[in-house]
Amino acid sequence: MSIIKKTIFLFIVTLVLNTSAFSQEVKKIGKYKDWETIVFIDGNNKVCFAQSVPVLQAPKKNPRDARLFVSFRPNDKISDEISITSGYEYNNQNSITATSGKSKYKFDVAQENFAWISEIKVEKKMIKTLKKGSRIMVTGYNKSGSQTIDHYSLLGFTKAYNSAKKNCS
Repeated sequence: MSIIKKTIFLFIVTLVLNTSAFSQEVKKIGKYKDWETIVFIDGNNKVCFAQSVPVLQAPKKNPRDARLFVSFRPNDKISDEISITSGYEYNNQNSITATSGKSKYKFDVAQENFAWISEIKVEKKMIKTLKKGSRIMVTGYNKSGSQTIDHYSLLGFTKAYNSAKKNCS
């Protein structure tokens, strides 16, 4: 294929891919120290969330795409939804926990590589901990049973949380 044909082909593929993306919009609202606020709009559905990545991961030799989220989905009447991904599929034999100081929270719903807390009261309590604390540690286990620990800084959490909440209210 000639260079001109390749260029035209790439242009058409890019145009087609971008056309389908016009119905979805992702906006980065702000970066607040170690947290950021993102708004995702898909047609009439809007999701706002504060998210962070770990400042430290163990084991160090196996970097993963881990994230901690607090989401708001007004169309589904969902607010303060805490979720986590450690970058792998969780096993069902071990608990996924988050610990900050003396506070410990269990993610009791795990599906593939995401986990949630099912009780709204527990999520509200954890959000208070996230606002007051300086760091939270998430412990999870992959399919082979190996433990991972992700340390998240809580610097900027309150501003990112408030921004996400405001953008979806």
